[in-house]
Amino acid sequence: MSTRKNTLYNVGYRVFSVLLPLVTAPYLSRVCGQAGVGLYSYAWNISYFFCLVAMLGLENYGVRAVARARDDRAALSRVFSSVWRMQRIVAGLTLAVWIAYAALVADEEKAIAWALTPASLSCLVNLDWCLMGLDRFKPIALKNTAVKLAAAACVFIFVKSPDDLWIYGLVWALATLVGCLLTALSLRSLVSLTPVTRAEALRHLKPCAVLFLSVLAVSVYRTMDKVMVGAMAGMAENGLYENAEKIIYCLSGFISAVGTVMMPKVSHMWKQGRVEDIRRHIDLSMQLVLCMVCALGFGIASVAPELAPLYYGEDFRRSGALMIPLAATLILIGFANVVRTQWILPQERDRIVVRSVTAGAAVNLVANSLLIPRMGAMGAVIGTVLAEGTVPVVQYLHLRGELPYGRFLRYALTYCGIGAVMTCAVRLVFRLLPGGWTALAAAMLVGAAVYGVCCLALWRLTKNQGILRLLRRKEGPHPSSR
Repeated sequence: MSTRKNTLYNVGYRVFSVLLPLVTAPYLSRVCGQAGVGLYSYAWNISYFFCLVAMLGLENYGVRAVARARDDRAALSRVFSSVWRMQRIVAGLTLAVWIAYAALVADEEKAIAWALTPASLSCLVNLDWCLMGLDRFKPIALKNTAVKLAAAACVFIFVKSPDDLWIYGLVWALATLVGCLLTALSLRSLVSLTPVTRAEALRHLKPCAVLFLSVLAVSVYRTMDKVMVGAMAGMAENGLYENAEKIIYCLSGFISAVGTVMMPKVSHMWKQGRVEDIRRHIDLSMQLVLCMVCALGFGIASVAPELAPLYYGEDFRRSGALMIPLAATLILIGFANVVRTQWILPQERDRIVVRSVTAGAAVNLVANSLLIPRMGAMGAVIGTVLAEGTVPVVQYLHLRGELPYGRFLRYALTYCGIGAVMTCAVRLVFRLLPGGWTALAAAMLVGAAVYGVCCLALWRLTKNQGILRLLRRKEGPHPSSR
């Protein structure tokens, strides 16, 4: 399947994944309040941490291993079989530890923890990494979309009070398990199970564990921050932070959609030695991703004060103030994601990934420990921004002689300038119109129009053939820059 179709399927699925939580979140906020949202967030993020351990970096290692072997059916089947056996060993041990946690350690979140158990069970059969490595994004997108639509319907039918939080958790955990089972069935005609020894399977453990260190480090400032806010500042503060971060995290799905599609493609290109083609892909990807994340970041920051109380309810007004600085992380994540998925990981230079995100995690832990007790949720926001900013800086220190960072920075500053113009237009709309959903919709439409017109004018004035060719949907090699 072509890169364009894979991107459309994956981005389409990410759009859906963005919109669905944003549909159910206001309902949950009004039914369960700050403390209820905070309690569920606390339990879910602990469960998510266990799932990260169970998957052990396979979304990077597994995709890359499959992409490199996909031209040889026998080699592909052997790689798949050995990696999956290793996955089952690790996921099985993690599931046992999770059950022990739910039974012996969980406190007020115990009922929710038990309800989330199917999510840990799904790690035994989560084979999305293999489909991604084979550039098969269609079954992942379509089957998971159907399952999640059914889950969302169940939320509105069965969740009626704070006492039903465990039902909310069970619905989404079962949706995860069913989605994994359905997508795994798509592999039946693509790979064959090959007998492999335990020793052969465990050979994948070390390289997977290296990449897992980066996943673990990222979880410190994307997952453990909510646990720290809940433990150090209370569940109400965690509820405010959860709803602010939820929108930012959902929007970051657009970024990961591009990286997810490009990594197996670029890994295959590295195997073929097409270095100059890879450089052109990175340059064009950096332009497109920065254009997208600056639009999202400046856009969400400009409407956040009005969006939060309208969307989540008046109790969550302060979530809007938290969204404004959090929006900066979208730009930082986008920049780092392109470099990681299209340059570092395809070359198997995993230690750079580990060092960059470990540095970010260390910064985050220190900042959270110092700031959350004094500033509550805003302390976690500052810690997250500092952590996400650390990652591309460490990448730069390793790669400054290999990639045109000066040109990348010019792209970032250019689109940030356009984002600032859009923000001025959006705030002007709010000054001219009374508050409410009408003003919010008008501001978003005006902001999108201003940003789009400015970008088109820029691309035509600078004769940016790479992007203009994409807009015209013509095939052919992409020139690297303006």
